[in-house]
Amino acid sequence: MTNDDLLAWDLLEAQARALADKDFLRFHSGRVSYAAFLALAETTAGRLHTAGVRPGDIVPTFLPNGIAAASTWFALMRLGAVWAPINTEFRGDQLAAALNATGARLIVLAPHFAELIAGVLPDLHSVQDVIVVGAPAPDIGRVRVRSLEDIAAETPAPRADVERTAIAMIQFTSGSTGVSKPVQLSHGYLVGQARLTSRYFDLRENDVVYCPFPLYHWDATIGTVMGSLVTGATAALGERFSVSRFWDDIRAFDATMFDFMGSTLTFLSQRPPDPRDREHRVRLAWGLPMPEFRADFEARFGFPLFEGYGSTEGGVCVFQNLGETYPKGSCGRVAPEFALKLLDDEGNPVPVGEVGEIVTRPHDPTLMFSGYLGMPEVNAELIRDGWYYTGDLGRLDAAGNLYFAGRKKDIIRRRGENMSALEIERGIETHPAVFEAAAFGVPSPATEEDVAVAVVLRPGAALTDGELRAYCEGRMARYMVPEHVLFMDALPKTPTEKIDKPALKHLFAETRG
Repeated sequence: MTNDDLLAWDLLEAQARALADKDFLRFHSGRVSYAAFLALAETTAGRLHTAGVRPGDIVPTFLPNGIAAASTWFALMRLGAVWAPINTEFRGDQLAAALNATGARLIVLAPHFAELIAGVLPDLHSVQDVIVVGAPAPDIGRVRVRSLEDIAAETPAPRADVERTAIAMIQFTSGSTGVSKPVQLSHGYLVGQARLTSRYFDLRENDVVYCPFPLYHWDATIGTVMGSLVTGATAALGERFSVSRFWDDIRAFDATMFDFMGSTLTFLSQRPPDPRDREHRVRLAWGLPMPEFRADFEARFGFPLFEGYGSTEGGVCVFQNLGETYPKGSCGRVAPEFALKLLDDEGNPVPVGEVGEIVTRPHDPTLMFSGYLGMPEVNAELIRDGWYYTGDLGRLDAAGNLYFAGRKKDIIRRRGENMSALEIERGIETHPAVFEAAAFGVPSPATEEDVAVAVVLRPGAALTDGELRAYCEGRMARYMVPEHVLFMDALPKTPTEKIDKPALKHLFAETRG
C-alpha cells in the first residue's frame, strides 16, 4: 500500500516514521513535530476513550486554533468518532442549534468558552458531558464537567478500522435558506481533496503553508493541515486573519505558500507600500475570489496568485494550474477527477458562453460531501444521480474555462464567510421594536459584500441603527452584524408576497448614489 492509499491516521503514522523530527504544525502557541504530534494525538485519544467516546460518536469542539484543537481532531479520527468543530463566533440560538444538530452527548471546549456554553445549556437537548482542555474544569450547571488532563489515558487507545466512506468530520456552513447546515465529510474526502489541492497548487514537501483562518474553515483543515500531511509539508496557522500582523506571521512562520479568501488580498493591497514587501519566502498563493488588481499584487509582492472553484459540499473541482495561462475572469478548468455541466432552470444544458447553474460530480464519490446531517429532503434536492447542484451560476467558454457568475442562493458572502440572510433576519426580528427585517448583500469596497438590512419598526417604536447593531453584536457572529441599516415603512413585495430583494438592492444603491 502506498501513501496515496492511506487515510489520515495511517498517513500520520507513516509521516511520523519518515519525518519524525520535522515540524508538522506551527501555531503562535508553539510547534510540534510529526512524531510528537502522533504521540500527543494517541494520548488524547486514550483520554477521550476513557471519557466515553466511541466509534460513530459526533463530538463538537469549541476551541481556538492550536495544538490542542488539532490533536483532538486526530484523536477522534483514531477512535472512529466524528469531529464537529463549531464556529467560535456562534452565539445564543445559533450556537444551540449547531450543537443540537449534532445530537452530541459530549463536547470539548477551551475554558474561556465555558460561560458561552453555560448560557445555552437550557436549550441543549443531548449534552451531558463537557471536557475542558488546558485548565481546571469550571462548574457550568447541570452537566458533568471534567478537565481533559485529569482523565486517565487508556494506553494504547483503541484503533477504529474505518472505511473511506465513513464520516470523519462535520463542518457547518450556511445555506441559502434556514440556519447553518452540518456538512458531512468522509475520511476519503479529507485525504482526497487534500491530495487534489496539493497536486494542482503545487504543494511540496519543503513548503511551509500558512493559513490565517480558524480550524472550522475548509481552508485550514483540508487545504492546509491535510494538504501538508499528504505531502509531508509543514502547516502554519494563525489565530485569525489580521492585516496588520499578516506579513509578520508569514516571516515568523517562514511560510513559502498561503491560501486566501474573501477580502484578504484587498486588505493587504490597501496597506501602504513597505520596503519589506518582498522580504519573505512566499513562492505562490491560492484561493478565491481573484481580485481585479491581481497583476499589481503579484508585481508588488513578488509571487503568483492562483484561483479555483469549489465549495465545502462539492469539493474543489476547478483549478488554475502552474505554468498555464487563463483568460481574465476565469477561475480555471475542471479537474480530470470531476465532471461539470451548466444547466438552465429546466435542467437542460446551456450553450457555450451562456450562464447556467453549476452542477458537478466526482468520479470518486468520496471527493464530495456525504450530505447534510439529518436533512434527507435537502440532500435529495441537491444530490441527484451523483450530481451536486451547487446553486451557483457560471459560464464556460469553448476551451472549458469556467467563469463564476454569482449565486442563485440567498446568501451573503462577507470577508470569506457565507451567511444565510434568513438567519440574520431571524436574529434582528427578536428585537422588541422590530416588526420585519430583510437582509441582503451590497457591494463592498473590500470585494465581496457588506451586510445591509431593511427594517420595519412596530407602530410607535423607536430604534437607531447604532442601537440595532449593538443588539446584534451579542446575538450573532461578528461578520453577520449589518453595516448598513435602512428604516422603512414597509418592505417591497413581489406579487407572491415575497420580499423583493432586488428592489431593496436598487433602493440601497440610489440612497448611497
